[in-house]
Amino acid sequence: MEDRLFHIATEDEIKSGEITDVYFLRDLQVLKAKGIQKHVLGEARAATLPQSWPWGIYAGVEELAHLFSGVKVDIDTMDEGTLFRAEEVVVNVSGIYTDFAIYETSMLGLICQASGIATRAAKCKLAAGERSVISFGARRMHPAISPMIERNAFIGGCDGVAVTKSAELIGEKPVGTMPHALIIAFEDEVAAFKAFDEIIDPSVRRVALIDTFEDEKFGALKAAYALGDRLFGIRLDTPGSRRGNFLKILEEVRWELDLRGFEHVKLFLSGGLDETKIAELNKYADAYGVGTYISSAPVVDFSFDLVEVSGKPLAKRGKMSGAKQVWRCENCLETKITPKHKSPEQPCICGGEWVGLLKPLIKSGEVVRDLPSAKKIRKHVLHQLSLLDKVF
Repeated sequence: MEDRLFHIATEDEIKSGEITDVYFLRDLQVLKAKGIQKHVLGEARAATLPQSWPWGIYAGVEELAHLFSGVKVDIDTMDEGTLFRAEEVVVNVSGIYTDFAIYETSMLGLICQASGIATRAAKCKLAAGERSVISFGARRMHPAISPMIERNAFIGGCDGVAVTKSAELIGEKPVGTMPHALIIAFEDEVAAFKAFDEIIDPSVRRVALIDTFEDEKFGALKAAYALGDRLFGIRLDTPGSRRGNFLKILEEVRWELDLRGFEHVKLFLSGGLDETKIAELNKYADAYGVGTYISSAPVVDFSFDLVEVSGKPLAKRGKMSGAKQVWRCENCLETKITPKHKSPEQPCICGGEWVGLLKPLIKSGEVVRDLPSAKKIRKHVLHQLSLLDKVF
């Protein structure tokens, strides 16, 4: 590690199982010394969700598949982007325990953080409705994980991401406006707006950041008069110390723009936003840039526990033993948990059919399921969000 420029693990180190808690190494040392090579089944689930969330969005499956590809295990898991609740099993791993024990640390890390980010993004998108939500928070986290952060923000519902490499990963174009630094370098907002319009490719929407030096109302009008029909929107990133009644500021800006014939100019908000503030500002906002609230999302506290040994149900205290299946009504998102080979006896009360959520991902070390694109996963998430009011 001494020769590395950044304090990160390499892909090879993760894949080879070097990123593991030391007690797993001692665990294996004892089991191998005693010749204990038992087939087990373990499950990952979260007993509770952060901040009393009623639901989460499961993410990290693509990386999970890459982690276990070539490892002698069978894995059943929910589809990436599936809505889940506390106590629902999201993934099963079965095989000879000594073949996969060293991967538990990385496995949980991959799904715990990804699911937290995807969930926070989904909450913001749900609050915003048809308004765009852009992920702006990668700069608050270690750059090595920026693509992971923004991929999961996107699949959770964000309409775009800001970091170029992240956008490349998900097959999208990066989204952004202009920084305060550009305007400060020009020492004049209008000069900066005009220079941006002159230099930047016309395919990029002109969104002027209007509160570097000016009052929001007058800054918006200056931008509108400077760029006219070419101005797509204005961005308000007003500091908290200046916001006062932010909703009233937005009302005033919208009024003044409309009064002068600039009804086409959109209002894009950023800075300290979360789903509660988004819901409050929807009356006037057309789009949001959400940063730290998504990128620093609390992890979902999945734990991994053995529930079956040599084909026999067996689990520690506080855990239910035996393999399980999670059934979901796709009409209303109601859920039932049963022993693995037992299905619900009755249809859902809404009349819908039950669908098993835990499906094969890996068989004997080979990935047996197609890994969908980020766009397809996001579509799956948005469909579930549209059904939420029927259950929660």
